[in-house]
Amino acid sequence: MRILIYGLNYAPELTGTGKYTAEMAEALAHGGHEVRVVCAPPYYPEWKVGEGYASWLHRFETRKGVRLWRAPLWVPKKPSGAKRMLHLASFALTSLPALAMHALWRPHIVMTIAPSLANAPGALALARITGARSWLHIQDFEVDAAFDLGLLKNARAARTALAFERWLMKRFDVVSSISDKMVERAVAKGVALARSFHLPNWVDTTAIYPIDGPSAFRRELRIGEHAKVVLYSGNMGAKQGLEILADAAAALAARDDIVFVFCGNGATKAALQKRCANLRNTRFLSLQPIERLNELLNLADIHVLPQRGDVADLVMPSKLTGMFASARAVVAMAHPGTELYEAVSGRGVVIEPESVGALTDAIAMLVRHPDLRARYGEEGRLFAQERLSPHSVFARLEERLKSLIGDAADTRASDAADLAIVRMGDHAPILTQIEKVE
Repeated sequence: MRILIYGLNYAPELTGTGKYTAEMAEALAHGGHEVRVVCAPPYYPEWKVGEGYASWLHRFETRKGVRLWRAPLWVPKKPSGAKRMLHLASFALTSLPALAMHALWRPHIVMTIAPSLANAPGALALARITGARSWLHIQDFEVDAAFDLGLLKNARAARTALAFERWLMKRFDVVSSISDKMVERAVAKGVALARSFHLPNWVDTTAIYPIDGPSAFRRELRIGEHAKVVLYSGNMGAKQGLEILADAAAALAARDDIVFVFCGNGATKAALQKRCANLRNTRFLSLQPIERLNELLNLADIHVLPQRGDVADLVMPSKLTGMFASARAVVAMAHPGTELYEAVSGRGVVIEPESVGALTDAIAMLVRHPDLRARYGEEGRLFAQERLSPHSVFARLEERLKSLIGDAADTRASDAADLAIVRMGDHAPILTQIEKVE
């Protein structure tokens, strides 16, 4: 099959949508498909275009068997609601020439990734022109989240945006998302059940696994052997609600046996560091390279997954997969009945969002009970091995792609099981050709 993936984020971004889009594209290419990607230069979560990537030039590169067309975009230094909209619109506009170039290539599948939904009209247009099947994959319901977070407040704009979202989604041949609850939300927005598909994020449990002995990060951060580490690793943005975790660190500041480690970058990191400036029980790390991810996740005695209550049912955090695979206990904030609640229940501790007291109680309880931490860790890793492996996820994706186009395309694909041997998450840059795309 010829598969075109159209999305804002891509490797070498280490977190979020870019990581998963790249791994999916590489797995499909390894399986024998011809895969091309139209994306932006790396900028997330630092909100700064990566070194070596010009902001206003089109660029072509080949990376692990996938041909990439990178279109320029505007990246605000301090993203806000209006600035984010302009940021997304800039990529949707500048990427159109790169998208249009592929009309002559005639892809069998045009897949667009949300966020950003601003890409969806272009993807639909290309699919209609070329006779390709259209696929929308939703990592985040960005319209719902934007209004719930207060990034956009105008009621008329909300109704317009939601109506446009529903109109778009109903026109794709397949609409997929990363959890059952998010698929249900898509159906509630008007997507036909037969066109919906559950495509969860995955984790390579051969790359993320429990290590023997203390993590090297413990020594680097000067954390004593007796102390238990509470780790947050990921994007530091508005929807994470990290101020709750900072308040929990303040509440437990008198204890010398609990240390909080914040690892990542993002729009709220500076404010978080300022909030924790006088707390001796906190440490900060920048986003770590992929080759140190397993060491980082093994630093934790307890992983924490804070979320604001107003978005707790809108997203299924991708970082949960690595937490489970590391075989460490997890404390997550989620409402009953959400996918996150059901995923963590029985494999960790679930508390109501935005409750500092509940968070400190959960952490203190797990510190007191090492046997319970170990049991939760074992259950989480078993779940990752059985439900979130690349082999099982990509085998289902391969099957749906084939059924979508039927016998019209020469798939040239090897057995789906071959996809499992792809080394997921290894995004060391491999640039075999660079040139301007006119």
